[in-house]
Amino acid sequence: MATARNRQISLTDTRYYHCISRCVRRAYLCGVDEYTGQCYEHRRKWVEDKLMSLASLFFIDVCAYAVMSNHTHIVVYVDSKKAERVNDRAVAIRWHKAFKGSELTRRFAKGEKLASFEMKIVTDNIAQYRLRLMDISWFMRSLNEYIARKANKEDDCKGRFWEGRFKSQALLDEAALLACMAYVDLNPVRAGIADKPENSDFTSVKKRIISIAAGKQPKSLQRFSGMATQHMVKGLPFELTSYLSLVDATGRCIRPDKIGYIAADLIPLLERLQITPENWLKVTSKFTTVFHGAVGRPESLNMFCEHQHFKRRTNCEKLLA
Repeated sequence: MATARNRQISLTDTRYYHCISRCVRRAYLCGVDEYTGQCYEHRRKWVEDKLMSLASLFFIDVCAYAVMSNHTHIVVYVDSKKAERVNDRAVAIRWHKAFKGSELTRRFAKGEKLASFEMKIVTDNIAQYRLRLMDISWFMRSLNEYIARKANKEDDCKGRFWEGRFKSQALLDEAALLACMAYVDLNPVRAGIADKPENSDFTSVKKRIISIAAGKQPKSLQRFSGMATQHMVKGLPFELTSYLSLVDATGRCIRPDKIGYIAADLIPLLERLQITPENWLKVTSKFTTVFHGAVGRPESLNMFCEHQHFKRRTNCEKLLA
């Protein structure tokens, strides 16, 4: 039986989540349809552009993504602290860039003076908008509904475009986050679409590689802030150059003619995260097959399950076994 969405997401345990959406049709979301010969490659750009647009409006950062032929992978970070810090007018402005809102909230956003009873309505509405702008379900709904409507219009048809609601996995610690990001960034390489990360179009790793060549990090993705410290700034708790080296090394490991080869510079990072090289190769090549539901070390999973009142610990010992 499927797990309710509100039991899959617990910001008390983690703000990082892996979201997967899969197309229901025989015809591809993107790529070339083998039966009709029609090319849908341009739809990858639709997904990437809409994803980046939503990330600039929601209090949700994109950490990694890959737009594949019939599905998408997105790793997100819910920035609940920023959502609480932003004032009401800024929330209203963000909301109106993505949704209509109400006449009162639009007047409020423009700075018009409102009566006390009108302000009470506006305050209630904006409190709801604030919650929705940090809600993964609203984020994914806004992305998937936009793509479905646009694809249906292009195909001149009606009906369901996605096979169902998106699937999500809680990433409970640094090891789970790093493994999942590498898994997502290497999707095109594993599928044979690209021969190396820098040639993997419509992925976060290519966007980061392009930016790092210019000596910067892409503003549309969550930054790498370096190793975790007690008073670190917000960002992914890894070094960007180390992560890119890790993705490149892992990609070489999963090539059919080089299975099992682990680059020397891979070892220190895996030792720090307490993952053996053999298990790292396993989880980054078959992440969604190996793991179902929340992912993390046993202590992280136990805490997550207690908060969510789960009796079963499905992924315990898989990551570190």
